[in-house]
Amino acid sequence: MVIATYPVSISSQEMNSAHLDNCSTYGNSSGKTPLTIWQTMEHVATFSILAIITVGTTFGNLLIIISIAYFTKLRTPTNAFIMSLAAADFLVGVTVMPFSMSKVVFGWHFGKTFCKVHTIMDVLLCTSSILHLSCIAFDRFYAVCYPLKYRFRMSQRRVTVLLLICWILPVSVSIVPLLLDVNLRGLDLQLEPHGCMFIVNIPYAVSASLVSFFVPMLVMLMAYGKIFQVARMQAKQTCSIGNGFQGNSARTRQSGSMKKERKAAKTLGIIIGCFLLCWLPFFITNIANPLLGYPMHHDLLEVFLWLGYINSTFNPLLYAFFNKSFRRAFCLIMGCKIFTNDCQNNNLSDPTIRRNTQLATLSR
Repeated sequence: MVIATYPVSISSQEMNSAHLDNCSTYGNSSGKTPLTIWQTMEHVATFSILAIITVGTTFGNLLIIISIAYFTKLRTPTNAFIMSLAAADFLVGVTVMPFSMSKVVFGWHFGKTFCKVHTIMDVLLCTSSILHLSCIAFDRFYAVCYPLKYRFRMSQRRVTVLLLICWILPVSVSIVPLLLDVNLRGLDLQLEPHGCMFIVNIPYAVSASLVSFFVPMLVMLMAYGKIFQVARMQAKQTCSIGNGFQGNSARTRQSGSMKKERKAAKTLGIIIGCFLLCWLPFFITNIANPLLGYPMHHDLLEVFLWLGYINSTFNPLLYAFFNKSFRRAFCLIMGCKIFTNDCQNNNLSDPTIRRNTQLATLSR
């Protein structure tokens, strides 16, 4: 979540030719030099890994889109954000990853015009994905911290407004500035004509990174931090109530409360940890690299870029696969049982399992 993907950032007129040559190898059309056996094996391994990531991203997010669109029970305000997030990540897997994968393994062979289109789609969709994650955190914040006000605060109208922001705001850091070449102002560089490098000046790198990552990251950290505090407080209140009773029922209630607290902490830790692990390295280097004169090798930048892409692969796991209703929906879809009568109104739950409590909503 996401300025998404700046393969390389270059923004200093004083950058020497050695740095430029180092960066320009990224995304260039490779020469005609025959590959050795080890280079061939490396290309095959790289292509296989990136292909698995691409297919997993596309298939996982497609399952979420079909599930929410088909099953009535899944059409909730929270799942509206998840469906829109899945749409953004699905488009990343379809329109961005395949060409980035080809560029890594074979070089860029699609021309300069499509290079700009690919870059715009990259920045737009990855930024949109990250903004959706912050909106999901905001939605969970209200659901857990203000449950009585949740239905009013997160009305259909407000959900629609937030979803529009998640798609319109990325335009401000992608389509408009890139078509106007705002990212190139103040630069005077000679680049390899057949490559596909995304070059940005320092002002664009800093401003776009703030909009695409650092501000949404702060929203997520504050929202999930408050959620965790409320979860702990509710668990302690349950324990204190249980201490006023005698017998096994009180101990069972206290034990259940502690399990819910640990589950909430684990879920929040996984969500925040995966998000930061995937995108923080890229956005730090995205700002530091131009400020320091581009000392970082393009291979390292490429690794960080694909680490960010993997966030679109993890999102279906984090925001849907941990949910029992979604898992049941996936089983019905992959088993082709959705074509049976009235499957659309399936409650997607095991009747022997009690309803989730408020703390369990954190795993949704």
